[in-house]
Amino acid sequence: MMPGALRFAAWSLAAAALLAGRPARLGATEPWTLDRALEAAFANNPDARIARHRMAGAEAMLQQAQADRMPQLSLHASYSQTNSPMAAFGSILNQRAFDSSLDFNDPGRIDNLNLTGTVAYRLYDGGQTASGITAARHGVRSNEEGERATLHRLGAEVVKAYLNIRKTAEAVTAVEAGVRSYEAAVDAGRARFDAGRMLKADLLSLEVQLAQTREALILARHETSLAGRSFLFVIGADASAGSVELAPGDSALERIRMPVTLDPSPRPELIALQAAFDAARARVAAARGERRPSVNAFASCQHDRGWELDEHGSGWIAGVAVDMNIFDGGAISGRIRASEAAMAEAGELLRRTQLAIGLEIEQAKLAQQQAVERVSVTAAAIAQAEESAALSRARFSEGALQASELIDVESRLIGANTRHILARADERIALADLRRSVGLPPIEKL
Repeated sequence: MMPGALRFAAWSLAAAALLAGRPARLGATEPWTLDRALEAAFANNPDARIARHRMAGAEAMLQQAQADRMPQLSLHASYSQTNSPMAAFGSILNQRAFDSSLDFNDPGRIDNLNLTGTVAYRLYDGGQTASGITAARHGVRSNEEGERATLHRLGAEVVKAYLNIRKTAEAVTAVEAGVRSYEAAVDAGRARFDAGRMLKADLLSLEVQLAQTREALILARHETSLAGRSFLFVIGADASAGSVELAPGDSALERIRMPVTLDPSPRPELIALQAAFDAARARVAAARGERRPSVNAFASCQHDRGWELDEHGSGWIAGVAVDMNIFDGGAISGRIRASEAAMAEAGELLRRTQLAIGLEIEQAKLAQQQAVERVSVTAAAIAQAEESAALSRARFSEGALQASELIDVESRLIGANTRHILARADERIALADLRRSVGLPPIEKL
């Protein structure tokens, strides 16, 4: 797995390209492939970018926790003037300017420039620092897996949006074929009506059905436009960016394959929640560490300079300090109880998610099996409907079939084609969702 810092740097480069006016080829005119759509969505969709920002925040928290193990160096500078006897006397001593002739009650105006450097290092803190670093590392892992879960979920949405465009476009083709069939039937009906071999009511029925099918075609084209807008939204592009053209014969669709195993252990949500539980457990240890003493080493040096007395002096101090909280009114006990409750909550959330993912896998498996069966059944229905339509059209042209019977046959053919189109797209969508449910990306890598 790519380390979090390297992966975030790669994502940052993509985001920088976007902000620099090169939005990951969103403005390109070439037809969309599924691989290109996934690339654009991962770079530009707000959910993916939010996940990257969360990852950056988690890594910053780890950096803060690790800083507690490092020596702390500080520099201080100040300049002051005073005629307060106590403050003035301290400055006089630090400048090594004491003189027995000085009046302690009225030393006059004394100025002082103080430069101080301090180094401090924590020798022992009851394990608080180590536990904090452990919690932060688990937090990074949790956010890393959360980002992977976001990308898997987003990938499944991209596949669905991509296939919705395909199935709506194919539905338009099926309805267009129905319009052509009804146009041919109306032409044949008019010829029969002019020859006196067809009732006006039957001709009107055909014309009404033609008008209804044309209306259905308008609706189907509208659905295609909406599917295109939804696709642009999912990949993080402006919905008004224009029409969407898909590449014909996209080989990436063949890489939406059945997972080898339905084991949910690779599911990033589970790994993220396990890491969150481990982080909560480390925070419990950190809270308990507050009851132990802390030991800190320190060293400081300073230089003081005054112009009123025109003297200066330097000094240093070093030592070890031990602190221990004897009584705090129950504040530490409260923090320990709160962290233990948070750990218990994280554990129950993990358990609930394990149960929910098991149910989700079963639902996705059943949906995929149902979709496969629908593809098989609808394919057989199309073959029967096409053969029936061909025979019925010939009989209608010969005047051996009523208009109402032809309408029924043509409607069944359009319905069969539409259901088969939907079934094929739904089978791919269900398979991508099944892959996501077991912690796999929607399509296999090349």
